[in-house]
Amino acid sequence: MLWIKSLHIVFVASWFAGLFYLPRIYVNLAMVPAGSDAERDRLLLMARKLLRFTTLLAIPAIAFGLMLWLHYGIGKGPGNGWMHAKILVLVLVLGYHHACGSLLRKFEAGTVARSHVWFRWFNEVPVVLLLVAVILVVVKPF
Repeated sequence: MLWIKSLHIVFVASWFAGLFYLPRIYVNLAMVPAGSDAERDRLLLMARKLLRFTTLLAIPAIAFGLMLWLHYGIGKGPGNGWMHAKILVLVLVLGYHHACGSLLRKFEAGTVARSHVWFRWFNEVPVVLLLVAVILVVVKPF
């Protein structure tokens, strides 16, 4: 079980690293001046590669988490309300990941109407989600 738990932590950390950096690329894309096609294309390429890699990291992170929950019983039974909250956080993280993909498609189509300031705030969402998830797992408040 400790191997599975270790792999889960490594893949979650790696997944979140991508979710921390991808919106930062969006901040830079939102600041690209009109006519700077080479800069825009380079940032779009970086964003596409990072989204693909981040998606690949999410799969084992979720798989190992499911193994811990379903096979080893972590978070099952009475007094494990924290696990229900953690699953809600997971759903929110998946929604955020999906939103990142949707925003990339809008950048590629040239239809993004948000400012770099909005993307700076958007970039803080995974920090809050990770903080909540870690507190739920370590503190187990309910």
